[in-house]
Amino acid sequence: MNVSEENQTVEKGYIKGTVLHIVFRNEENFYTVALIRVQKTNEELTEKKLTVVGVLPQLEPDETFLFFGRLVDHPRFGLQYQVDQFRRDLPQTKNGIVQYLASDRFPGIGTKTAESIVEILGERAITKIVEDRSVLADIPKLSKEKADALYTQLVEQQGVEQVLMTLSKHGFGVELSLKVYQAYGVQALDIIQTNPYQLIADVEGIGFRRADLLGAAIGITDNHPDRLQAGCLFLIQELSLQDGHVFLNKTELVPHVLSLLSTNQCRIHEQEILDRLETMAEEDVIYVEEDRIYLKSLYFAEKGIVTNIRRLLSEEVEEEFPEAEFLKELGKLEEEQHIEYAPSQKEAIQTALSSAVMILTGGPGTGKTTVIKGIVELYARLHGLALDPKAYTKTNPFPVLLVAPTGRASKRMSEATELPATTIHRLLGWKGGVVGFEKGENEPLQGELLIVDESSMVDIWLMNQLLKAVPKGMQVIFVGDQDQLPSVGPGQVFKDFLDSKVIPTVPLTDIYRQAEGSSIIELAHAMKDGRMPDNLPEPQKDRRFFPCHMDQVKQVVTQICENALSKGYSARDIQVLAPMYKGQAGITELNRMLQELFNPKKEERREISFGDVIYRTGDMVLQLVNNPDEHVYNGDRGEIVAIFYAKENQEKQDQVVISFDGTELVYPKKDLNQITHAYCCSIHKSQGSEFPIVVMPVLRSYARMLRRNLIYTGVTRAKQFLLLCGELQAIHTAITKNEELERNSMLTEKIKQIIMSGNSQLT
Repeated sequence: MNVSEENQTVEKGYIKGTVLHIVFRNEENFYTVALIRVQKTNEELTEKKLTVVGVLPQLEPDETFLFFGRLVDHPRFGLQYQVDQFRRDLPQTKNGIVQYLASDRFPGIGTKTAESIVEILGERAITKIVEDRSVLADIPKLSKEKADALYTQLVEQQGVEQVLMTLSKHGFGVELSLKVYQAYGVQALDIIQTNPYQLIADVEGIGFRRADLLGAAIGITDNHPDRLQAGCLFLIQELSLQDGHVFLNKTELVPHVLSLLSTNQCRIHEQEILDRLETMAEEDVIYVEEDRIYLKSLYFAEKGIVTNIRRLLSEEVEEEFPEAEFLKELGKLEEEQHIEYAPSQKEAIQTALSSAVMILTGGPGTGKTTVIKGIVELYARLHGLALDPKAYTKTNPFPVLLVAPTGRASKRMSEATELPATTIHRLLGWKGGVVGFEKGENEPLQGELLIVDESSMVDIWLMNQLLKAVPKGMQVIFVGDQDQLPSVGPGQVFKDFLDSKVIPTVPLTDIYRQAEGSSIIELAHAMKDGRMPDNLPEPQKDRRFFPCHMDQVKQVVTQICENALSKGYSARDIQVLAPMYKGQAGITELNRMLQELFNPKKEERREISFGDVIYRTGDMVLQLVNNPDEHVYNGDRGEIVAIFYAKENQEKQDQVVISFDGTELVYPKKDLNQITHAYCCSIHKSQGSEFPIVVMPVLRSYARMLRRNLIYTGVTRAKQFLLLCGELQAIHTAITKNEELERNSMLTEKIKQIIMSGNSQLT
């Protein structure tokens, strides 16, 4: 750094210092603690030596840096300098550069070679090498191997610093800048300076606005084609993922793009957007069908599902059984298991056994699980199959595949049927990233009968992959509740299947658990019909309503949970559900409060902070992302069983050990963004699970989320007790408002069209 550069930074707090030694460094996230000798500063500081802490590049003893930040008085470690930005103080004289290049940092570069480099390239030698490695070809007696090594070492040493310096000029913090460097390595600067919009897709935490700042810095402004394309693509992806759309109509998309891209200095015109969309389609970036704009992956997922549904519907069941034989075996089963199937249940079992593909739908208490067990048992008996998994091998696998979208849903399915069940991701061999799924058209599933529970949770991408893997002759049964929430991901596949009315469907409507006096089931079915029961405010043996306002919710939820604990229930048995994260009655605040109730700070409980969240041993946590390598998936619940600090392990980093139903996984601190506290979770995240006790606040402040299918889904998670609190008017609004957020999908129409036309080609 030259004098003028240093003078420009005088307004900021800074310390110029030489590194003495590294106290601690985490190579995963670059968090560093180092002792420096202070050379110069504008801070109120008398110390000659000082500890600096922050996210920093690899520091070497005797190197000089300019650190920008603030002095902090740490309660344990005393005075420190918290670094926000930094610059390496490279030597400015020819002699200094020679000494730098001839140092141990660059093996193979001796004093004579360093002198040759400086003599030819001058005082900007280091910058010239980093910017253009070919300049080293002019250095005599410097082999290509040594030249390549020198270039690589300089880039690795300075690449991260240049990325941080470049991005900091545009308001990027150190941690976000490091994510960019970790995503691209030595190519980071090149991508930032040539295609900054690529960062939106590749780096978590970077949206269009941040990338647009970088674009403006290199001249991509106003109606530049790259900017128009980046804005269009960003919004197609954002609206598809955020609102669950499979496509966007041009009339929907274009106003959003205009709003995003137009500035006070430049007004983008509608025709410019339409022209850019047309070009994107011609260049195979998106897919356009009539007025519909698709991400390519969503278009081909929709097309693939239609093709495979037609394939399944066109197949004949290989072995059909006379009705007399079916009724005989059904009677035997009823006798042995001391049950009597209702007419609709018998119809469902018979339809499933005689159809290549079939839908079984019904609300809580209508006997879906009973029917699934009947289907599996009758299928095995009629086909002469054993239902003992031990009777099968890898070459002769178990013929019945039971799957669900989440780990908890598959576990419930397994417990109910006493047969193996797994997640769809695990069944298909999800490997993540570029590899994707093992199973598909080229390597189909092995088995004879596939039953998919909680089908309403399956998005269009996953359903397409599952159907692609279904081989000829395998019968498929989709089970679900059409009144629950649609999938978190794009599409509404289960609803579209039902609406198409071309797939054999048996709805279960009779409530069989009503005899047990379940007022939760009664409430759920009343909600489904848009009715609020008159007795909702009255105490029932398995249900209560506690009236309160928003500022009272935390106190009421605390009292409810304390009462449950006093009766012998644990945090594992109690699930608080809320529809929103923000606010004093939101998920984040309720989790903070519930942690102090269920797992308060104690001397024997280790804890670790991540951002503004504190995790402790004994905490219940929720997995937020799929981890196929460890067979842990989004929505799985676990418990923190151990915390290890950096000084206690070889990796020299803080670690958290989480047990998921006995499977223990180690999370480095940097991966704690993959979890959150599970004491309170969103209703979406609770889908596929049941809990002994569900506590659910419902408030008018949740207005945007007060929809029938959302509240219905939350209510139906309660197995033994449902404890509602909040405002009756809010519950009434949710029950009577059947304004489902419409999702754009052509699946129903395309299934109808292709079945009626008998043509396998989509128009």
